[in-house]
Amino acid sequence: MTDKTPVVYIVSDSVGETAEFVVRAAASQFDGRQWDMRSVSYVHERSVIDETVASAREEQAIIAFTLVLPELREYLLGAARSFGVRAIDIMGPMVDAFEEAVGHPPQRKAGLVHQLDDEYFRRVEAIEFAVKYDDGRDPRGLKRADIILIGVSRTSKTPLSMYLAHKRLKVANVPLVPEVSPPDELFLLGERKKVIGLTIRPEELNLIRQERLKALGLTAEASYASFERILLELDYAESIMQRINCPIIDVSSKAVEETAGLILDYVRSRGKSV
Repeated sequence: MTDKTPVVYIVSDSVGETAEFVVRAAASQFDGRQWDMRSVSYVHERSVIDETVASAREEQAIIAFTLVLPELREYLLGAARSFGVRAIDIMGPMVDAFEEAVGHPPQRKAGLVHQLDDEYFRRVEAIEFAVKYDDGRDPRGLKRADIILIGVSRTSKTPLSMYLAHKRLKVANVPLVPEVSPPDELFLLGERKKVIGLTIRPEELNLIRQERLKALGLTAEASYASFERILLELDYAESIMQRINCPIIDVSSKAVEETAGLILDYVRSRGKSV
């Protein structure tokens, strides 16, 4: 085995992360061996392939590549054969197998996997947003939110925020409590268009709150679950929603998914893609 550090050119028509991941996984099987990995990204011209193959020949290097356009794939493979350079098509055979399996050609667009990654990161960002701006913790988040949910305690504001976050929507929620004035941001014209009110039948809220008190080890007779308190809160919440003039959804006997579906319909009606 030569002591010279082997060189691998990683050629891609996009960022090249897919090829690099495979190359590094293969290299890891050779314990303690150092590899010189050189990325050649966003390759769309034959001249770049010519230069890379020539360099690889001089350095007795390997070329590992992911090129989705057939003409570039074939050109690189042909150039590598001409110069006696070993070239490994990492993605081509798999794409060909998929094409045979589904019966129609692929899109042949570079970087599509990163569009999927973008979707993932948008979802993570939305989840982090929902956690940060849950329960009215920071009214500054209302300006950045796609949706603002308002309602009394136990109207599913938090579960809905998390569910919608998985749909890549940034959701903030604000509890409505008679003793605490809502943040001024709720009444600004721009933010008012984002607000959706949540309400619930008093008797159902009474049962939910009683169960919540039991879970906390508290007596069910606490004012939090009393009908008098519940009616006071619901009346106050309704007055705020009417002031904002926002759509109101009755969550009584509705699963989170059902309520979320209604919210998504509202978002789409506003012309926002989800």
